[in-house]
Amino acid sequence: QVQLVESGGGSVQAGGSLRLLCVGSGRTFGSFVTGWFRQAPGKEREFVCGISWNSDNVKCRTFVKDRFTIARDNDKNTVYLQMNSLKPEDTAVYSCAAIPDEMRRPFSERFYGYWGQGTQVTVSS
Repeated sequence: QVQLVESGGGSVQAGGSLRLLCVGSGRTFGSFVTGWFRQAPGKEREFVCGISWNSDNVKCRTFVKDRFTIARDNDKNTVYLQMNSLKPEDTAVYSCAAIPDEMRRPFSERFYGYWGQGTQVTVSS
């Protein structure tokens, strides 16, 4: 079993930055593919970025490229989502998800077996 806990959300003005953290319990978290998803009010949850267990494979949606960066520190069982140049449309609940697998279908919610509870990100104009 792996438990995921997100932190780092908050309220910022447009153009600001936040760094989200996803901390996984258990010694095997370092072998998990981990993804960040977000869900805005009234919208479906969508994939943001994903990273393989060894950081060799990273994928992000085009709408966050050059603004968001995903990284991980397996010694700390932590995956980060650095978000810069935030826009009001980035407002959402951000959740991390994980699965002990290769990066087969990182864009799909169904690919992941473990989810955190989410952290709210609010960007004001």
